[in-house]
Amino acid sequence: MKKHLPGLSVLPLTAAALALALTLTACSSSGDGAPGADSGAVLSHIHGLGVRGSTLYVATHQGLHTPDADGRPTLVGDRRDDFMGFTVTSDGVFLASGHPAPGGDGPADLGLVASTDSGRTWQEKSLAGKVDFHALDTAPDSTVYGYDSANGLLRVSTDGVTWDDRATLRALDIAVSPTTPGTVVATTESGVARSTDGGRTFTSGTDQVLAYVSWGAPDALFGVDPNGVLFRGRDGGTGWTRVSTVPGGAPQALTVVDARRLLVATQDGVYESRDAGLTFERRMAVKPGNDDH
Repeated sequence: MKKHLPGLSVLPLTAAALALALTLTACSSSGDGAPGADSGAVLSHIHGLGVRGSTLYVATHQGLHTPDADGRPTLVGDRRDDFMGFTVTSDGVFLASGHPAPGGDGPADLGLVASTDSGRTWQEKSLAGKVDFHALDTAPDSTVYGYDSANGLLRVSTDGVTWDDRATLRALDIAVSPTTPGTVVATTESGVARSTDGGRTFTSGTDQVLAYVSWGAPDALFGVDPNGVLFRGRDGGTGWTRVSTVPGGAPQALTVVDARRLLVATQDGVYESRDAGLTFERRMAVKPGNDDH
């Protein structure tokens, strides 16, 4: 497992890695899900993670999956869309974006789609054929924040249908405060940018360079850098403290459930921590793949 010695800066390496990622991305035991027939498949290209009840959901280039009892991915529902953006709201609604599966009907960009039955079926909400959100998150009042990667634009909607265009920025991921209205952080190649006005304006990215961020509770803002080093945010993302190194190499997605539970997808698996990132256990296998998605 690759580690960094205390006191050594990782900024030049992580900034270069994040710049590359930004360039490239511009291109169930609880009964919540309905697994498909491909149990045992090994996935690559994970774009999002979510939890509903006790069930883990993994949004991928090949559809939405959940692990079986042996940690093997099983397809939820029958859609194999490329879910680039994915989040689970506080009331259990799944929101996603991306592209339809090869050969599927409809426009090349899904816009925003929603599922109220844990991914078994999906309904179009808005922006079909117009937007491919690569990052999605929601505020406590259910306001949806989506990062439109093709246009480098943060878009915000109170109902998932009508959208307000906010700041333009070059980012890989966003996270919305679960308690402070209008506070948003975004990962950029120069560091974590921060907004306190609902994403209308952002500070310049400074300090720690991170790839993915997630804000699961008032005291649970975490980020992971392109090398897989996990950090915990201080003071609403104005500072960062190193926690550990996630197993499995470069990260693909991060979701924080609460102050102790978090999930990270890396190059060889989806890992879960129940002790605020100090240790991790692999929940699902991932096959290393090329980085074109």
